[in-house]
Amino acid sequence: MSGDRPDPREEQVRRMLDGPHPVLPPDLAARAARRGGRRLRWRRAAHRTAFWLLAALLVAALVRAGFEQPWTAEPAQVTPPLEGW
Repeated sequence: MSGDRPDPREEQVRRMLDGPHPVLPPDLAARAARRGGRRLRWRRAAHRTAFWLLAALLVAALVRAGFEQPWTAEPAQVTPPLEGW
């Protein structure tokens, strides 16, 4: 591209930015803060719930492992001797 011709898209963006700015509602910042606070509370509650669910699952797995004791060897299943053949 030649350096003497400006990009038409760039010119369009410059005209948009130089024009009048849109009018915003006066309570926009307050609404955004309320919405952000609400979203933050939901996110914290979800994280807290997920943490406690994972902790409960871990405790349940440890209790189950404690009762079943999978680290001990199973007793040998030996057939009884055959008598009376």
